[in-house]
Amino acid sequence: MSTNAMIDLALDRVNWNDLAGNQEKLPRIFTPGEVLMPESGFMRGHGTFVEDENIVASVAGVIEKVNKLISVRPLKSRYVGEIGDVVVARVLDVGQKRWRVDTNSRLDSTLLLSSVNLPGGELRRRSAEDEQMMRRYLDEGDLISAEVQNIFEEGTLSLYTRSLKYGKLSQGILVKVFPALVKRRKMHFHKLACGASVILGNNGYIWIAPTKSEEQEGGEGGFAQNLNEVVPRSEREVIARLRNCILALAKCKLMLYDTSIQYAYEESLKYEPRELLQQHIMFDIGQQTQARLRDIDLMD
Repeated sequence: MSTNAMIDLALDRVNWNDLAGNQEKLPRIFTPGEVLMPESGFMRGHGTFVEDENIVASVAGVIEKVNKLISVRPLKSRYVGEIGDVVVARVLDVGQKRWRVDTNSRLDSTLLLSSVNLPGGELRRRSAEDEQMMRRYLDEGDLISAEVQNIFEEGTLSLYTRSLKYGKLSQGILVKVFPALVKRRKMHFHKLACGASVILGNNGYIWIAPTKSEEQEGGEGGFAQNLNEVVPRSEREVIARLRNCILALAKCKLMLYDTSIQYAYEESLKYEPRELLQQHIMFDIGQQTQARLRDIDLMD
């Protein structure tokens, strides 16, 4: 039995001229234990500690200076939440008047019963009946979109879904990337021109789903699901292609936002969706997308 194997050499994929030209622009990466600068006149921030009157890196990453505050931003890390962040999360446990959810952060996050919409968007105080029906609202394993409302002292995030754009997610695909690759913007809910909707969670969880009509949006206070509805094959192919495009951009360490994803989708149309998982095609899509984004920056 014989099989065909594709072998790609890294030597053939790398544009050495571009690499040589951008050598001076590449950021300096510090390793743990490496001295950043003398402590005198500076304050240490996240990712640093003081030793022998020097500020030393405690994580591998890029140095950041804000006035006299010196910190090191790690290359890979868990999600560190900020108030107002949009996140995609998975329910882990149902407790007393609260849900415990996974937001890809160091500690599990909390969603209080008082922080969710009631079915139908009804506005009233939560009662004992609501507490008994919590599993009917959200059960273990359910995916939700939410916003960070508060951060407790120990680092636990408190979420809320008191808007009809947040709530339970139904049919779609969850893609996980490094949180640092998701660009912080005012809008993280996007209806792309290709015919699908994406939620770019600041925590590195990205949700891709069919675009809903205006009548379907909001549903019953964010709890409506359409699991029995059949998604057409054409829409499933668009979603699968988008998923592979996002993985290609993440592989190339490109920032993820609506424009970069749409450009990557357009560049991927010359390939079949299943071909987008091949490494040399991933790098091709990444290079083409980066070139188009660079052209926009030059025009601006």
